[in-house]
Amino acid sequence: MTLKLILCTALLLTSLIGCNSDDGLNGGGDATVPLQVDTDSPGADAVVPKPDTSGLSDVGTVDGSDVLAPLDADLDVEVYDLGPAPDGDGVDSYASGCYAVQAFDGVNPPMMLVAGGDAFAFSEPDSLGGARLHLRAADLGTFLLYDTDRRYVVASKDAPGTLGRVATLDSSLSLMDIDFVSPAEWTLEVSARDPARYQWRHHQSGLYLAMSGLVSDAAQAAIITLLPREGCVAYPELGLDATGVVTPHAWEDGSLYGIAEIHAHMTTNMGFGGGSIFHGAPFHRFGVEYALPDCSPYHGEDGRRDLVSLFYDKGAAFDIEAMIPLLTTGETEDFNHATGGYPTFVEWPNARKSSTHQTMYYRWLERAYLAGLRLLVHHATGNSVLCDVVVGIGSQNVRYDCNDMVGVGHSITEMRGLERYIDAQAGGPGKGWLRIVESAAEARDVVQQGKLAVVLGIEISNLFDCYTTDKPGFPACKPESLDANLDHYYGLGVRVIFPVHKYDNGFSAGDGSGGVIELGNMLNSGHYSNFVESCPGPDETFDGGGVTFGGLNKPREQYDAPPVVDTSGFATDLLGSLFPYLADITAPPLEGNYCQKTGLTPLGETLMLKLMERGMIIDIAHLPQRSVARAYELLEANDYPATKTHGHSVGDRIYGVGGLTGIGLGGCAHPEQPRALIAELAGRAAALAAKGAYVGQPIALDLNGFAGATGPRFGPESGCGPEQKNPVTYPFTSYDGQVTFTQAHLGDRVVDFNTEGLIHMGLLPEMIQDMRLDGASDADLEPLFRSAEAWVRLWEKAETRAKAL
Repeated sequence: MTLKLILCTALLLTSLIGCNSDDGLNGGGDATVPLQVDTDSPGADAVVPKPDTSGLSDVGTVDGSDVLAPLDADLDVEVYDLGPAPDGDGVDSYASGCYAVQAFDGVNPPMMLVAGGDAFAFSEPDSLGGARLHLRAADLGTFLLYDTDRRYVVASKDAPGTLGRVATLDSSLSLMDIDFVSPAEWTLEVSARDPARYQWRHHQSGLYLAMSGLVSDAAQAAIITLLPREGCVAYPELGLDATGVVTPHAWEDGSLYGIAEIHAHMTTNMGFGGGSIFHGAPFHRFGVEYALPDCSPYHGEDGRRDLVSLFYDKGAAFDIEAMIPLLTTGETEDFNHATGGYPTFVEWPNARKSSTHQTMYYRWLERAYLAGLRLLVHHATGNSVLCDVVVGIGSQNVRYDCNDMVGVGHSITEMRGLERYIDAQAGGPGKGWLRIVESAAEARDVVQQGKLAVVLGIEISNLFDCYTTDKPGFPACKPESLDANLDHYYGLGVRVIFPVHKYDNGFSAGDGSGGVIELGNMLNSGHYSNFVESCPGPDETFDGGGVTFGGLNKPREQYDAPPVVDTSGFATDLLGSLFPYLADITAPPLEGNYCQKTGLTPLGETLMLKLMERGMIIDIAHLPQRSVARAYELLEANDYPATKTHGHSVGDRIYGVGGLTGIGLGGCAHPEQPRALIAELAGRAAALAAKGAYVGQPIALDLNGFAGATGPRFGPESGCGPEQKNPVTYPFTSYDGQVTFTQAHLGDRVVDFNTEGLIHMGLLPEMIQDMRLDGASDADLEPLFRSAEAWVRLWEKAETRAKAL
């Protein structure tokens, strides 16, 4: 049979069966668009096979469609019409679409993927048939194939000839395996056999999908056409309860429009060993069901294994004798909290009352973005001592080491994944509403586009593993090692750093917090507490007041003296490690005004100067009194800005160097004090104006940071009294009028901001509306919506000063 006869026969068949350009029409994909590959994700490959059609012969086109046959095949074969080539916007344009999958091996008739029982197979020749699949983006270019019975297409290299059909998926968290890659993820690539079409690559195994199963050679992969369908089921996700479109705009003077939230923790779940000490993720590749599931598999029935919540939220007293059963079994005998997550959310999220559950899921953040949030400083956080204790007594498991810096690395990776995930849902790289930025210029550009600029930071106690004294297994912290660490994390995108958090480290004494933090500091440092009554001031948020464990306070002459307390075994034998110090632990508290005896160490001063040299932002909020005093001397000597995202402004001194503070929002209305809900905002704005600074005041809510949140003005949980008026009602519009908000929901549950308060980040719109209902005018709120500009100006000054230092 000649080539001419083949083409004529194909054209005749086409006219007889009535094929047209609508048959097999594929609404997405463009082979000329570079393939997006996640080279950072487990199981991804950095090298993508170039389209290779050497094994095929183009024997012509039929009605604008490709007609292909094997190059080495006898030309006396059937020729198949695959329909028009895709003409969309690349592989990511298929996200959230409804399709059937057609496969062609170059020889046999094209077949549709069909579902049956616990399996899928290519067995349906009719192009109008096939399983209807919702393509849910798990990452850029990578999808979950979700059928109308809510089951996933899965595969395994151990059974390459079978395509499974399952209703539930294992995850990295459920298996406690940070390296786990799901068998349900499929990467869509340009076909190696037909550059105008696609192939599926199994993300877990790296193998390719053929009509018979998985194969290792891209030249044997099936040529895939995705045929548009209707009737797919919606993939589970939380709604926004908002309508409208964000249109970029600025203030009349050209200043950036939007709120800056400069102290947040989206990925606290990646601290504490990445287990479920802190439950819930800001996103999950498999969606909300896996990001915010019932916590009972981790926190136990009735939350009884959530011991961190027991002390932080329930206020359990640290009675060591009463705690012995708890520390030996890893759980409390009493009810702790309801565990239901998506879609019931019985008791959490609740930023006020449930510190161990996620409050910054990405859809909640998006709702805040719709209300005007335009800049977010995200801090990786964790607490290695707390993690070691909870894991050591068998209460929780982890996916990796409890070490603070290990958690920081995973947190940064998680944030990069979040950025890609949001892009993937939006249809491709850069199309999402959130961008991680690494310079002031990038931040300004992103906000001008009307998107949310995210800045990466670190807030942990053992920064760079620099302990009070050198520890076995960790290199000694010296100025040269500081350079290496700073360069490494700067390269990862970190731009904001706390020199110290709760515990003493090699840079400074801890922030001076009392309570169980005193005991944790001893376990972390091997030293007793180091509080004295001769305090230089200024009073700091954490450094002052009495000492909870009076017997543990034994001030020392030399801050970095060798440890005197042997706590080397506390992670595996907490009670045994504490027993020799039982008398000190049970001694009565000390009344009075105590503060840390030590301030910044010489290495701490070096750290601050090296941060300045790189134009990085220093947050001094957790420095104790003596450290703050020296920090201001260094900042003022170098005319360098900083932030202080907890507490007061120290006589507005921070504004003098171009710095900023962070504030909370909301509270109680007062019948004799109009606009009481904006009292702090108004006060800080006035202080900025008095210093001649740009009047933009950021917020610092510290969500997911074990810091609580603003409570309700109404209802039985309100502490405001009966005189409260003007509750939030719906609908209401955003400050700029672009978005309309309706009552918030959590899956199946209705949220009442008036009686629940700020239980998660997505209620920022209600918080702002509450202030307006209390009498705040647009002019009163303007400093809040100029805070993105204020923070970017601070960053610009830091970068400018860095060049001069």
